[in-house]
Amino acid sequence: MHIFDRLKNGDLVRLDDPEFALVGEVVDRTLALIPQLNGATDTGSVRDILGDIIGQDIDKSTTIFAPFYTNFGRFISIGKNVFINHACSFLDLGGITIEDHVLIGPKVNLITENHPLEKTERRNLICKAIIIKRNAWIGAGATILPGVTIGENAVVAAGAVVSRDVPADTVVGGIPAKVIKHL
Repeated sequence: MHIFDRLKNGDLVRLDDPEFALVGEVVDRTLALIPQLNGATDTGSVRDILGDIIGQDIDKSTTIFAPFYTNFGRFISIGKNVFINHACSFLDLGGITIEDHVLIGPKVNLITENHPLEKTERRNLICKAIIIKRNAWIGAGATILPGVTIGENAVVAAGAVVSRDVPADTVVGGIPAKVIKHL
């Protein structure tokens, strides 16, 4: 199986894997484009440059405010009518899917990458996808950890650290995030 498939599949990927250079090539390209994205002076340019990074046209109904950070970019998918505020960071080797009508507050971290606990394996990667369902709202400074799905219409309170799936139509908050109420 190709390294990109193994990353998205959640398999252990060693940094000395012979195919890891392919990841490095994408990372280098992305790192070269990020300063251009973050130096853009209008949201249309930000959208176009991020579309180039992720390899997908981003719908004109979607707005992304710079600065925006990603280490890879190719495994991000962004729907229509999405709003991503300033200073968000997406580590996407495991895959990030943002469905339509999602709101993402400033300084949100979406992190799909993790390392094994065993000290001899710790420098390797285990990645798991993040999925943010339609009409969800992620509050300022929230962190979503690997393998989490945020349900449709759910709200993640500002500053929350989400380590488990969030049911649809709920509000979660805290560290670790817990259901505060049902909508």
